[in-house]
Amino acid sequence: MNKSLITNILSISLIAIGYILANPIILSVGLFATSGALTNWLAVHMLFEKVPGLYGSGVIPARFEEFKSAIKTMIMEQFFNDENIDKFLSAPDHQPAQFNLAPVIEKIDLAPAFERLLDVIMSSSFGSMLGMLGGREALLPMQEPFIINMRQSIIEITEKDDFKSLLRSEIEQPEVLSDIKEKVSIIIDKRLSELTPTMVKQIVQEMIKQHLGWLVVWGGVFGGIIGLFATFIPA
Repeated sequence: MNKSLITNILSISLIAIGYILANPIILSVGLFATSGALTNWLAVHMLFEKVPGLYGSGVIPARFEEFKSAIKTMIMEQFFNDENIDKFLSAPDHQPAQFNLAPVIEKIDLAPAFERLLDVIMSSSFGSMLGMLGGREALLPMQEPFIINMRQSIIEITEKDDFKSLLRSEIEQPEVLSDIKEKVSIIIDKRLSELTPTMVKQIVQEMIKQHLGWLVVWGGVFGGIIGLFATFIPA
């Protein structure tokens, strides 16, 4: 339902009825209601669209860069300030015991670690002995068991309370928090750079147009009331 359109139709209808019936009260109510509704409709329209000859219209697209800057400032100051990050790390649901690094460790390629182990073995005093048994290739069947056991060992280490306490203490270091905020800022800038003035206008328009439509309705109502009282004022 388009509240603005219905309000304008009703107010214009009152003008027509008042004119046809030669009723000055209905005519005055219709004129004032139409004036209030149209004025507020134009004000709402001017927020989003440029109207030739009307300075200040199209303010949202025109202030596009300021709008993006305001979004970034709000996000950084309200959500990613030092106090909120510290609260997040200190909250019961985010205590060190809640840090689960297993999914990350599962994705790590440990093959280079096995290669380094082979390098150490072959360069040691056992290298010449292993050379008589097939050398480096003789140890290759150990790669898969090594990776499985190494991954499990790393996961077990990261699940210990002392490791998690150490991890948390490192994350809470000022330089780490600063680095986190810097990376968040870069991500926000990247996402905001994808916005266009048209997209911003549509986003804001969808959010507030429904509520701003009531400005037109109440403009028509109060305009009509003023018109009604105006008919009783002596000329």
